[in-house]
Amino acid sequence: MQPELEGNDYVLERQLKPEARVDVLEKLRMAGVKPTAMIDISDGLASEVLHIAKDSGLGCRIYENKIPIDVVTADIAAEFKLDPTTAAMNGGEDYELLFTVDVNDFEKVKDLKGIHIIGHMLEKAEGEYLISNGGSLYPIEAQGFDHMRNE
Repeated sequence: MQPELEGNDYVLERQLKPEARVDVLEKLRMAGVKPTAMIDISDGLASEVLHIAKDSGLGCRIYENKIPIDVVTADIAAEFKLDPTTAAMNGGEDYELLFTVDVNDFEKVKDLKGIHIIGHMLEKAEGEYLISNGGSLYPIEAQGFDHMRNE
């Protein structure tokens, strides 16, 4: 079965010809903010947030309602009977950047256009969870490709 992809140019281009988000780096520089951690989302949001948490020795909370999912992407996901949040958590290759900043820089970044605050880091003992739109906590589990996995 071949899906009908005509008219889905935006989503196809984002997947097949992603652009590096150098604009984000420039916005942070102009705001005088140096990220405390940064990674590109090549293996899905779940995988990348877990990398940051592990490497930082921290836990995290990601809020489902804060994950920026384009309306066109959400519509196409629904058409293919896919949950957009699941796709965002486990998809990748879109060159978006995931980064953390010092809490003292929050005011500098919260209103920057094109930057979305989707969660926060906390003590490692608190774990790594996605908070659903309904308020439930779900453990974040990486399902994306793991370049470092021992075979």
